[in-house]
Amino acid sequence: MLHRHPFLSLLTGGYLVFVAWLTLTPQPIDASDQDLIIQVLDALHARGHFESIDYARLEFLANIALFVPVGMFLLLLFGTGQWWLAGLASVAMTLAIETVQREIPGRVPDERDLIANAAGAAIGILIAVVLTLPATIRRRRRRRVRTSTPATVRR
Repeated sequence: MLHRHPFLSLLTGGYLVFVAWLTLTPQPIDASDQDLIIQVLDALHARGHFESIDYARLEFLANIALFVPVGMFLLLLFGTGQWWLAGLASVAMTLAIETVQREIPGRVPDERDLIANAAGAAIGILIAVVLTLPATIRRRRRRRVRTSTPATVRR
């Protein structure tokens, strides 16, 4: 699988390193960063935009967005027939992240992160399945044609 798709494997590995850096290093967002984010949200709210989104919801949505590419990349590596394996790998990854975060200063593991990350991975898997559906249908048709036509006998 990995040797058949070296560029995709490299891209996936790079993204997973980014996710690890983002989730497994001491908390990168300090109080001043959080204040800036809240000020931006307040400015958007004052203009009538995104009024239902507060800091907690924004963080939840960011966790979903972070794992959408994870689901997509894993599905593309494993193949559409093994979508469930991409889902299991994504959930295992988020469980590992939340478990390791217990030991990292400034990090707080949260079950909402598990839900958000799993939802993001599921969305990514669904997007990848939809995007690869035409190619999957073509491959299945070619296989059906090959198996339904009798092989010619050589003499």
